[in-house]
Amino acid sequence: MLTVSATVCHARGRPSPETPSPSYAFEWTDSQWGRVLLMKDYNTRIVIFGVAVLGGASGLVGSFTLLRKRALMGDALSHASLPGIAIAFIAANWFGGNEKSLPWLLVGATASGLLGVAVILVIRNQTRLKEDAALGIVLSVFFGAGVALLGVIQQMDTGHAAGLEGFIYGKTASMRAADARLIAITSLIVIAGCLVLFKELKLLCFDEGFAGAQGFPVIALDAGLMTMVVLVTIVGLQAVGLVLMIALLVIPAAAARFWTETMWRMMLWAAVLGTGGSIVGGLVSALFPGLPSGAMIVLVCSVFFFVSMMLGTRRGVIIRLIRRMRLNRRIDRQHLLRAMYEQLEKSSGGPDHAGLAERTNRRISVSLGKLLSMRSWSRRRLSRAIERAVEDELLRIQDGACKLTQAGFTEAARLTRQHRLWEMYLIAYADVATANVDRDADKIEHVLAPEVIDQLEDLLDEQGMTIPVPQSPHGPLSPGETLSPGETPGVLGTDADSTPQRDASGGHP
Repeated sequence: MLTVSATVCHARGRPSPETPSPSYAFEWTDSQWGRVLLMKDYNTRIVIFGVAVLGGASGLVGSFTLLRKRALMGDALSHASLPGIAIAFIAANWFGGNEKSLPWLLVGATASGLLGVAVILVIRNQTRLKEDAALGIVLSVFFGAGVALLGVIQQMDTGHAAGLEGFIYGKTASMRAADARLIAITSLIVIAGCLVLFKELKLLCFDEGFAGAQGFPVIALDAGLMTMVVLVTIVGLQAVGLVLMIALLVIPAAAARFWTETMWRMMLWAAVLGTGGSIVGGLVSALFPGLPSGAMIVLVCSVFFFVSMMLGTRRGVIIRLIRRMRLNRRIDRQHLLRAMYEQLEKSSGGPDHAGLAERTNRRISVSLGKLLSMRSWSRRRLSRAIERAVEDELLRIQDGACKLTQAGFTEAARLTRQHRLWEMYLIAYADVATANVDRDADKIEHVLAPEVIDQLEDLLDEQGMTIPVPQSPHGPLSPGETLSPGETPGVLGTDADSTPQRDASGGHP
């Protein structure tokens, strides 16, 4: 049991012995923790149920708005609902009704939110303003109107704005069973809409122009998506408020993006993270009554986001660093093997694949100095690349020089052929200058798919150049050999004039 007490002292000296010391205690017992965690209290069950279904629906809808690049749509619509709440309050007061009836206020908020949607669509489709400008206009104008109407309510003789602040900051603890049912029904409607229109909304998010060309009602789908955002936002006002509702629409979907590349899995992740964050945040608020539920829900979802950002298996920071490190190691190994092959090629007087294989079998070595001169590497980087190649049994070290193994020679020949095939393609079909082609080929050769290599080989076959390894298109065949002015490097087994040229049809792989 944890007890915290404070003693109030008199202004002069110590308090007299007969003066009792006031005590402020904050006590928790194991049974109280169990009651909250097991949700034995009726109010706790109501609140957790309401925020859980709201978090799941928000995650689903937020996935579409995030991919649609409308992450701030919920923010604009939540602020747009404030004047509707104020107008509903004033109208109920004029007609003698209950000004603070939740259904009545939600009707006003929904009407105001839908009006905000219509204004956004009109500004976007009928003017030259971009969507971010439309969102900013609706957010600022509607929220300003709501604040002005709240000032009017404060001046009314029979009305006061006490309690309306709950729609701004949220008031989860006061949620009743009727409120939870309303949230559940609305959330289920939104979830059903997302599932039924999944294919259409997916197409709308990724290629709106293609969806319109295929005959899909793009404007109607867009309006339907924003209507679902309005519904989730309005019912979420009671839970987290219009200021924090944007977090439930954005954070779970953004966190889910780090775990998957598939649309339906992203939606599932977003729903799970939104539901989990809402449940954990509600339980933390129940354990510590001084902490507001809406803020705790948002903070827990934020923790989920940062964990996903760091540990996500698809786009997480750590996994991306690991992939980048592996890619750099693979690139260094490929450059090392290609440099070894080119050195053997120069020492043999030309790209004679059979002769190079024979020289490799005789264990012809390449010194570290020659390798350093070919790559702008530090000695430490080269040493690490050599160590990894030795571990992979592609190289051997003897007398301070490197020697290709049979497996290493095969891999080096493949990499060199792949590099030069791509160089020839860039020269013949992309009009890349010979002096720059090596650099351009280096940027993409490491990620070429086998299908692309097959297409490049087919292109050479069509030109009558079926060869093991083509000659480098931007260098001499052997040390000391130079090209005469206007001469183009040839390819082994062909004349210089047989360099592939773009055909009349412009065909290329």
